Amino acid sequence: MAPSSIPAGKLPAALLAEQLASFGPAPGEVRLGPAVGEDACAIDIADGTLVAATDPITLTTSDAGRYAVLINANDVAVSGVCPRWFLAAVLLPEGTTEHLVETLFTTMREALAEVGATLVGGHTEVTSAVTQPLVVGQMLGFAPDGRVLSTAGAAPGEVLVQIGMIPVEGAAVLANEAVTRLTDLTSDVLAGASHASRVPGISVVDAALAARDLGATAMHDPTEGGLAAGLHEFATAAGVALRIDPRNILWFEPGLAVCRALGADPLGTLASGSLLATFPASLAADAVGELRSAGHLATALGEVDTGTGVHDTDGGAIGWPERDEVARVLAD
Repeated sequence: MAPSSIPAGKLPAALLAEQLASFGPAPGEVRLGPAVGEDACAIDIADGTLVAATDPITLTTSDAGRYAVLINANDVAVSGVCPRWFLAAVLLPEGTTEHLVETLFTTMREALAEVGATLVGGHTEVTSAVTQPLVVGQMLGFAPDGRVLSTAGAAPGEVLVQIGMIPVEGAAVLANEAVTRLTDLTSDVLAGASHASRVPGISVVDAALAARDLGATAMHDPTEGGLAAGLHEFATAAGVALRIDPRNILWFEPGLAVCRALGADPLGTLASGSLLATFPASLAADAVGELRSAGHLATALGEVDTGTGVHDTDGGAIGWPERDEVARVLAD
C-alpha cells in the first residue's frame, strides 16, 4: 500500500513532535527550543536573552509583506518581548513586476513602523520554484532581564483569557482570495472582512506586552487551524487540559458571515488577531478589566485543568483540526 500523503497545512502534531525529538537535547544556552505549540525560541547570551521566531506567508498574496511582519512580531511578543529586528526571504514568481515589488516592500515598511521593528536583512529572488509571492519572515527581540514567557508556562488552576476576536485573519484572507464566491454578502460585511487585517487588525503585540505586565504566566498566538488548533497547541505545550466556555468566545461578526457563506468552521479558521493568555486565578478578573480599560477586547474563556485535550464546559471534546479552513476552502 502506498503511503498516504499529508494534507496542506501544518504537519500533524504527532509527526512533528517525533521529528523534533530526534534532534536530541539542545545546548545549555537554548532556554526554549522547538516544540509543538511554542511560538518562538529563546537563547541566553551574555547580556540577556535573544528571542526569535520565523513564519511564512503562504495562504494569501494580498498584503503579504504586512502579514509577514505582523505574524512574526506576534510570535515574539507572546514571549513577553518587544519585536525589534526583522529579516525577510522574498521569493517571487516569474513575471513579477516592479510595481508588485514596490507594493510588497511598502506594506512591509508600514507594518514594521507599526510594531516598532527594523528590517535588518534577508534575501530576494525571482524563481520558477514558486507560483505566487512567498515571504518567509524572521523576527527577533531581546530581553535584557532574561524574562521570557513560554506557552508551556500554564498550570492547572489558572484562568484562560482570550484577547481579541476570531476569525480576523481568516476573514481578511477569504474575503480577498475568494471574493467571487461571496456575492450574497452585503457590501458593508464584505468590506469589513476584506479590510480586517487593518481594522481591527491582526497584531497582538500591544495586547501581549500588556498581558505580560498584568501577570500572564503563558501566552499563545493562534494562527493556522484557528482557535481550536491554538487551544490544542497550548494544552500540548503545557501538558494540561483546557476547559472552555464556548459562549464566551469573542467573535468577529464579518468573519462569521464569511465562514457561513463558504461553509467554513470559524473555530478552525486562521485566527491571527487573537491571543490566548493564562493568569493565576487571583489575578485574572483584574487583568481582564485592565485589558478592557486599555482598549483590548478580553474575556475569561475557561480554565486550565489537569489531564490532556480541550473540552467545553459540558465535557464535550473540541477537535484539533487536521488543516485550516482557509486552506480547505481555497483548495475547493
